[in-house]
Amino acid sequence: MTTATPRSAPPLQALLGPAPTVRTGRQEDAVALADLSHPFVRSGALRERPVSLFATHAADFLVSEASDGTFEGCVGLRAHPADPGEGRGPTGVLYNFCVAGHRQGGGVGAGLLRAVLARARAQSLGALFTATTGGGGLFLRYGFTPTTACLAPPSWAESLDPRRNARIFARIL
Repeated sequence: MTTATPRSAPPLQALLGPAPTVRTGRQEDAVALADLSHPFVRSGALRERPVSLFATHAADFLVSEASDGTFEGCVGLRAHPADPGEGRGPTGVLYNFCVAGHRQGGGVGAGLLRAVLARARAQSLGALFTATTGGGGLFLRYGFTPTTACLAPPSWAESLDPRRNARIFARIL
C-alpha cells in the first residue's frame, strides 16, 4: 500500500508574481500616469488632469510598477506649507490615488499607501488629507478618519467639487 504525500499549495507570492516596485514618478511617466488614471476619470472617481499636469508634478507621485514596467497604481502627495494663523505645521494631500483594475485587491494600494505615509513622515508633514468618492476602507484601515474640508489646507479644500460628493479623510502623523 502506498501513501501519497500531501502536496502543499504554492506560496501566495508565487501565484501573484513578483511584488511591484514603488518608485518616485518622473516627467517621462506623464502619459502612463494619465493612461492609468483614465478609467477612474471616466467613472467619475477622479478628476481629469492634462498630461502636462502629470509632467509638471511627476515628482509628487509614487508609482507602483510591475517587473515588466507597466504601471499598476499611483498616488500623488502634495505638501502644503504651514499656515501661520492656524498654528499648525505643514500638511499633505493625497490625490489621484488609483490602482489598475486587474491589480485591485492584491495589495498594490496598500503598498502605495504605506510608501506615501513614509514619504509624508520624511517630509515632516503633521497630517494628511484625501478625498474619495469610494467607501474609504483602505484609508480607514491605515488610520485615516472621516473629517470635514474646513480642517484641510484651504487651497485644496476650495478646489473640491461638491457635486462629486467625496468623503474627506485625515490622518495625523
